[in-house]
Amino acid sequence: MLLKSGLLEPLNQQITNEFHAHTQYVAIATYFDDQGLPELAGHFYHQSEEERDHAMKFVRYILDAGARPTITGIPDIKNDFSSASEAVKFALDQELKVTEQINDLVRLAIEKSDYTTHTFLQWFVTEQVEEVSSMSNLLQIIKHAGNSLLLVEDYVRRQSGA
Repeated sequence: MLLKSGLLEPLNQQITNEFHAHTQYVAIATYFDDQGLPELAGHFYHQSEEERDHAMKFVRYILDAGARPTITGIPDIKNDFSSASEAVKFALDQELKVTEQINDLVRLAIEKSDYTTHTFLQWFVTEQVEEVSSMSNLLQIIKHAGNSLLLVEDYVRRQSGA
């Protein structure tokens, strides 16, 4: 097995964290769908698929490293939001939390001198910069748009290249 002792459990926990993020983004997407905001809904459905893909990267890495991943249940999901701003702020807070989780894994890999895992995690470090930036920008756009979420819909449509 390539994984150093003490890394399997934290990596398994990150699988749960990523699946939680996946499901949370589905819940946020359905909030926007219910509000008649298809572009925002589509954005968060797409984000949910990215998070699922992240979980699967961890699954594949653990298997490739000669260990067996453990898939567990996920914590409760927040389904109710009072506004678009609240939903996106919640998503941003989740991305900041995931960034901390990835940084903790990097720190642990360094402490254990597991350079293979450290290298694997570098993709996620870079990805989190993009995720936090994207969510921060979307929150700013929502704040600038005020009550006109149709402007936000147009922004999201243009960002997706549609």
